[in-house]
Amino acid sequence: MFLYEAAALGAAALWALTGLLSTGPAQHLGAITFNCTRMVLVALMLSIWVFLTTGWGSIDETQMLPLILSGFVGIFLGDTALFLTLNRMGPRRTAMLFSLNAPMSAILGWLLLNEDLNASQMVGIGLTFLGVLLAIRFGKRKSQLHKWENIKGPVWIGVLLGLAAALSQSIGSLIARPIMETGADPVAASSIRVGVAALGLLLLTRLPVRWVKPAGDFTLPVVGLIAISGLLGMGLGMTLILFALSGGEVGIVATLSATTPVLLLPMMWWRTKEAPALGAWVGAAGVVAGSALLFAS
Repeated sequence: MFLYEAAALGAAALWALTGLLSTGPAQHLGAITFNCTRMVLVALMLSIWVFLTTGWGSIDETQMLPLILSGFVGIFLGDTALFLTLNRMGPRRTAMLFSLNAPMSAILGWLLLNEDLNASQMVGIGLTFLGVLLAIRFGKRKSQLHKWENIKGPVWIGVLLGLAAALSQSIGSLIARPIMETGADPVAASSIRVGVAALGLLLLTRLPVRWVKPAGDFTLPVVGLIAISGLLGMGLGMTLILFALSGGEVGIVATLSATTPVLLLPMMWWRTKEAPALGAWVGAAGVVAGSALLFAS
């Protein structure tokens, strides 16, 4: 009875887990090199899957340009900003900042597509933003010493990068939405978007500037973690959420898939042996409550 809801919750849990798995390799290699490696591996995985399932036939020539643009903005720019945020703010704060892509999508849909935005949804948007603010401002106790709770560099730079990641994801989804509504194969569309991001990142790493070069050496364990992160997050996680949307209530599925910041907290507790601060729990709960109001209306 609750199979679709369980799939949505499973996707959220996988996204939380991949946030933890990505932290070490992203800091070891640097955000750009890590993201480039991850995108190339994921693009190969998705392309093989689409080739075996013959999903290319669902994409026509008129849909290619929007998908390419969506991949450039949503994944190339969005994921690059996301992992730059991860290296500065740690997995907990990054997950909270990235959760703002949902209210940003609602606001963009209202501004650009003339979609309705009722009072309940406006409250949900406000509650989500408030939850993120609380989690960033009051989400850490002085007794928490794990490196994942440290902030590298000015806070405002990390926050701006996180907001840029969320906004890029929202715009990318907005561009792709009309294509997906025509019945295009989701995995085929994703393979194009991810392929564009992988190509852009490969070109970026060829620039003669230091900050795009690897910060550390490639090792088998690091590459293995990157591959697992990509497979779980963009492979299995995406499959679960698509399955959930195929038969579940959209509002319930969207709300459950937005529980990533909450599910991340016990995972971090187990991994770091440090209990998250009350502000972290309250902020994450605010994000989920805001998402419930946003998607249920």
